[in-house]
Amino acid sequence: MPPTTTAAPLTDLRPAPADITGEVLAGLSASPRRLPSKYFYDARGSQLFERITREPEYYPTRVELALLEASMPSIAEAVAAHAHVVEYGSGSGRKTRLLLEGLDVPVAYTPIEISRTALLASVERLADEFPGIELLPVCADFTGPVPLPAPSREPGHTLVFFPGSTIGNFTDADATGLLRSMRTTMGPRGQALVGIDLDKDPALIEAAYNDAAGVTAEFTLNLLARLNREIGSDFDLDGFAHRAVYVRERRRIETFLVSRHAQDVTVAGRRFHFAPGEAMQVEYSHKYTDATFGALAAAAGLRVVRRWNDPRDWFGLRLLKPA
Repeated sequence: MPPTTTAAPLTDLRPAPADITGEVLAGLSASPRRLPSKYFYDARGSQLFERITREPEYYPTRVELALLEASMPSIAEAVAAHAHVVEYGSGSGRKTRLLLEGLDVPVAYTPIEISRTALLASVERLADEFPGIELLPVCADFTGPVPLPAPSREPGHTLVFFPGSTIGNFTDADATGLLRSMRTTMGPRGQALVGIDLDKDPALIEAAYNDAAGVTAEFTLNLLARLNREIGSDFDLDGFAHRAVYVRERRRIETFLVSRHAQDVTVAGRRFHFAPGEAMQVEYSHKYTDATFGALAAAAGLRVVRRWNDPRDWFGLRLLKPA
C-alpha cells in the first residue's frame, strides 16, 4: 500500500493591503520612482509569467529546465538524502518536479510563494505525483524572514531551492541580505541550489524581456491593475508603457513603466504627478559571472561548492553551503 500524502493546512502570511500601500507610497515618493516587483505575482500575473516562459525569446526557463534535467544525477549525488526542500518562489512547480523526482528520498517540501492561487494549484498537482513527500505550503513574501512549518519526520538537512534566476531581481545589497536569510534557513548542515542567469550577448538578453508578442509588457502593466484592485489606486493602464533595457556596465536588465503623457495618480488619498516620459522602475534582472556571484555568496557567509552550466554557458546552477 503506497504512503499517504501528508499536507498541512496552508500557512498564509500574505502581505496585507496596508503593507502593500505603504511600500507603494514609499516607492512613489522616492526619486527616481519605483514599485516592488514582488507584487507582479497575483493570479493573473502568475498566468502571464507562465506564458512569458514559453515565448521564443525567453530562454531562461527552457535552458534551466534542460540543465536541471541533464544535471540531476550529479545534483542528487551532491545533495544529501532525506532533505527538507524549501523553495523560494515556487511558481508552477515545473522545476520542482524534476528536483523531487531526482533527489534521494526527500522527506518534506515547503514551497514559499506570494501568489496564493499559484501556490495551491502547484501543491495540488504535486500531491498526486509525490504521495510519499509531506507538503507544507507557505503563502508569504520570502524576501523577509519566514517561519517554516516543521515536518512530521525529522529531515537529514534543509535544501533551499531558488531557481529561475530570481536572485537577479534584487540589488546586490538586497541579494546579500536574502542569501544571509537563506543561510539561516538552511542551518549549519544545509545547502542551497540557486539558479543564475549568466552574462552573455546583450541583444539576446534584451530580447528576452521584450518579446514580440507583447506578453512581458502585459505582465508588467498587470502590476498596476493589481494595485488598482487591491489598494484602490487609479493608475491608467493605457497611460504607461513597458520598457526594458540591458545596462552593460551594471550587467542587468532594468525594466520601467514609462508615463506616456502628463498625468496624476492617486494612492491612499495622495496625488503623484508624472511628467511625459517619466520612468518608474519596476524590476531589475542581474546577469552574473562566476566572480560576481561568488563575491555575492561570500558576502552572505556562503561558498559555492558545485557548479553546473548549460553547454552554451547561458545559465547556471550553483550549490551553496555555509562558509
